Amino acid sequence: MILAVFLAAPGHVWTEHVTDAPDLLDREGLVYSLRGGPRQPRPTDHAWDPVAVYAPDELTEEEFQDLFEANQDHAPELRLKY
Repeated sequence: MILAVFLAAPGHVWTEHVTDAPDLLDREGLVYSLRGGPRQPRPTDHAWDPVAVYAPDELTEEEFQDLFEANQDHAPELRLKY
């Protein structure tokens, strides 16, 4: 399984397990594009599934980076080392 992290807005992030990580996924009526991964995190105090990060497809790379930074406190998966 892959842990998909969906970044919708600052403070609006959720995760779900998916079997694969396609380039585009439709969630909450929006199209989300794969922005990173799936990648296997380095070992920590527990096992992690590979992580894939998705954000709204219409965001530019700069907007995605800002959204990623804004959500690091809301999703521990965004702070893992890979």
